[in-house]
Amino acid sequence: MKEYLTTERMDPNKRLVVERTKDFGEIYDVFNVADASTQSDRCIQCGDPFCLNKCPLHNYIPQWLKSIAEKDLEFAFKLSNEPSPFPEVMGRICPHDRLCEGDCTLNDGHGAITIGSIETHITEAGFKAGYKPDFPGITTDKKVAIIGSGPAGLSAATYLLRSGIAVTMYESADRAGGLLTYGIPGFKLDKKIVQRRVSLLEDAGLKLVLNTTVGKDITFEELADTHDAMFIGVGATKGKSACLAGEKATNVYAAMGYLTAIQKKNFKLSYDKKYDFKDLNVVVIGGGDTAMDCVRTAKREGAKSVTCLYRRDEKNMPGSKKEYKNSVEEGVDFTFLASPKEIVLDDNGQAIAVEAVKTNLGIKGDDGRQKMEEVKGSEFRVNADVVIMSLGFDPVVPSFLAENGIETNSWGGIVINEETYETTTTGIYAGGDCFRGADLVVTAALDGREAARSISKSLLK
Repeated sequence: MKEYLTTERMDPNKRLVVERTKDFGEIYDVFNVADASTQSDRCIQCGDPFCLNKCPLHNYIPQWLKSIAEKDLEFAFKLSNEPSPFPEVMGRICPHDRLCEGDCTLNDGHGAITIGSIETHITEAGFKAGYKPDFPGITTDKKVAIIGSGPAGLSAATYLLRSGIAVTMYESADRAGGLLTYGIPGFKLDKKIVQRRVSLLEDAGLKLVLNTTVGKDITFEELADTHDAMFIGVGATKGKSACLAGEKATNVYAAMGYLTAIQKKNFKLSYDKKYDFKDLNVVVIGGGDTAMDCVRTAKREGAKSVTCLYRRDEKNMPGSKKEYKNSVEEGVDFTFLASPKEIVLDDNGQAIAVEAVKTNLGIKGDDGRQKMEEVKGSEFRVNADVVIMSLGFDPVVPSFLAENGIETNSWGGIVINEETYETTTTGIYAGGDCFRGADLVVTAALDGREAARSISKSLLK
């Protein structure tokens, strides 16, 4: 270990831009054994590891880095899969620069350990070697219903099944995975990776019910009557409004609607052809990871031009730095310090441009971010054939919540006991974006894990 003085940080190889923008295949290679071991050998094994503490799941990062450096794949696989429900997913999509790698001690002059790529390698190599996460089978007479098969729901199912509790999961879509399947594009996360995890859970005893909306196809009360506890993980998919004049034009689209449609197209399923943007000028408003997913998707779909408008500067973008870098490499144009003021419409009510004003960043506000100030007289237009709004998401509030005494807050988030994850109705738990608002996959996974532990403790006492 501690080979950081003689070995530099190395990121995994990426496919060439001219190749990767032709399809939706993952752009990063998975580390081979030698590269994973060499990079792991750079770890200095801190006494108080910042990487572990910064990870919401508190993954055993220094421990599995040591195991990989020593070429003990089996132990690393067990360590990696213990606190995390799907480490090969986290290794691909977590914003490591803001979490584990961002707090790596070696960031101060030497370059952080390539933690995410090594995390991906461990599980991929482990699966290839025939290793599987341990599940005991259904060993109790307890049954739990999970509403939603996104990151929080899959995580809750994982840890409930590890406790021997039977789980039935209800998903309104035709495939499990939620955001992992229909929100994150394949160039970041191959859908076979998601399906492999779902299949592992089914092998462990999960009963998956697809194309079923709770409150419509089956009542919430029926689930409550036939299960010992319930977990709600319905996410947050309602796009936030910018309240701009003209934003209700028929060629102004919500980010999640666009990403879902294109993923359906890639699955060779029926989709709304209005989302075919080939040879069109596309403008995306927003600066987070979902906005980056939209701009990169539009490039692959053959858009004539793709422009991203963001009201702050590059350093203040809320998303992952590597996603911005990848977007630039793939030919996306960025206009920073630009605040959209209006969607300009033609005589037929169609969007033809975005009217924006230039901004400056001033003093920091109470939230620690610099205040945005508009520059008078700096208005300008960006021509657009279609506009995609990517300004964050709020929860969609199902009617069955209030009908069953489950309280929500002022913005629709489910109110829970943050120690137990139980809602205001006994026996009903919740977690993920429907509780936090739009957040990271890793925090949703944390919520699902901790809620499952609380459910298990309650049912098996």
